Amino acid sequence: MKHRPLFQRVFGIAVLLLIILFLWKQSEIPELEEPEFFVEKTDEKEDTASQNQPIQTETSFVEKEDGKNGEQKQTSKNLELENGKQDASDNIKSEDGKQDASENIKSEDSKRNASDNLETEGNVENVPAIAPETILSVEEIQQMDAGSTLDLSSLEETVVDNLFYIQTIEVPVLQRILGVSYQENPDISIEELRYLRVLYFGFDGQTHIGELLVNQSIAEEVLEIMRELYRQTYPIEKMVLIDEYGADDEASMSDNNTSAFNYRNIAGSSRLSRHSLGFAIDINPKYNPYVKTDSNGELVVSPSNSGEFADRSKEFEHKIDENDLCYQLFTNYGFTWGGNWNSVKDYQHFEK
Repeated sequence: MKHRPLFQRVFGIAVLLLIILFLWKQSEIPELEEPEFFVEKTDEKEDTASQNQPIQTETSFVEKEDGKNGEQKQTSKNLELENGKQDASDNIKSEDGKQDASENIKSEDSKRNASDNLETEGNVENVPAIAPETILSVEEIQQMDAGSTLDLSSLEETVVDNLFYIQTIEVPVLQRILGVSYQENPDISIEELRYLRVLYFGFDGQTHIGELLVNQSIAEEVLEIMRELYRQTYPIEKMVLIDEYGADDEASMSDNNTSAFNYRNIAGSSRLSRHSLGFAIDINPKYNPYVKTDSNGELVVSPSNSGEFADRSKEFEHKIDENDLCYQLFTNYGFTWGGNWNSVKDYQHFEK
């Protein structure tokens, strides 16, 4: 056998070693790279799963490791997760409920404030029309019609006193009485009469404006009597000029109207009544009628609707007798009461 040269043998050995090394490297690379490739792939799956289906990814690892225990853990985790979601949902609902409740409270507050504003405005707009007039000025009250109702609760007593006053007969009043209660006559002139504006306490418990025409010589006394009757809340039902009834004495009395001047004769005679000169005043005439017995022995009552009040032995409201405030005031000023007359009784009547 022929031996090869040494370099050939060395070269052959080197080539063999290279081949062996190459084959070893080829077999080593998959074992080293596969874990890295597996990790990267697992991470990718875990990332994708964590984004899309976190429960399933976790379950796959648990199942590989623990089997049935994994299923129990997963069920527990699912329940915890569902409970977490439910709690989160409840919290959100709770927060929403609080927010809704807060908004409702704010809404109710807004409504309440709006309602208060409306009520406040409503209170300003709904004040009775008479009230502003009573607190503006005495002059405005003086322009109001007799019989008007007033609310004087906010006025001082000195202001109320100014609503009792005396005037000469001016054009507005003259136009009302000419040819009605006042006739051209030789007995009394317009200049001898005075127009009185007073307040009186009505049967309805309210304050009313009243008016009277009287002789100038008794005007101050009548004014003071009317002021005191009002202070004492003495009830008078009505007090307007008899001209509102066409100067018809029966109509005025039947309506229980308190009045004074009316140029006329005494009923059933040719003699002038003291009313014709402005020296007499009738108070609540329906409840305090004129009563007499005629020549036939029959009882005559005027006004005709006052029959039930003719018997003065009975007690009833608005009855004038010697214990009555109205009687006491007029007689203290020197007036004569018709209830004290002998031949007839005129319980409504006071005169000078």
